[in-house]
Amino acid sequence: MMRAIPLLLFLPWLGAAQSRAEAALVRGVILDCDTRPAGELSIRTAEHEVIRYQFDRKTYAERDDHLIEAAKLLAGDDVEVLSDRVPGSMVRYARTIHVLQPTPPPRPLTQGRYRAYTAYNPKLENVRTGNLSYSGVVYRLNADRVMIHTREAGDLAILLRKDTRYLEDGHVVEATDLKPNMRVFVMAGKDLYDEVEAYQVVWGTILTPR
Repeated sequence: MMRAIPLLLFLPWLGAAQSRAEAALVRGVILDCDTRPAGELSIRTAEHEVIRYQFDRKTYAERDDHLIEAAKLLAGDDVEVLSDRVPGSMVRYARTIHVLQPTPPPRPLTQGRYRAYTAYNPKLENVRTGNLSYSGVVYRLNADRVMIHTREAGDLAILLRKDTRYLEDGHVVEATDLKPNMRVFVMAGKDLYDEVEAYQVVWGTILTPR
């Protein structure tokens, strides 16, 4: 009975570590990156957790909307990494690495969306944080919104921005390439009015486990 006590104390920590390891999309700052075509890189998240990833020539890396080699990433780059588990390894495989750019100016308010607010608005703190992610199947689509059915959150209507990025099989495509019945992964956040808006929509073989 005495031997079970340390194990019971260890299990909550193990469960939390496994939960973090299952996260497919992670944002952080690059600490170091191998300069070889295939190697490893490490990032530090906002929670000060250090995570290592494998990459190779098939890893899609992008800076300023241009494809680059993952080995060209620099220490200090603020990135988002979409990854898969590698059987038998604690290091995940990086499928896409997107170098984030400074937040663009907010889109102009239209009369239909105008709402008065004070000089300080706490909702401004949530703009463009990209701290939400959803996966599901597109069941309705128009120029302003995509509606997806998810297992976790049910049916969701997500705003599409003029600067929303669309990736198919790891390649940047046009918004018109997004179609109903596609299974997608959406990286999103809240706008000024607490509505969910899409920053990146990904679909294709990039979502298929290795």
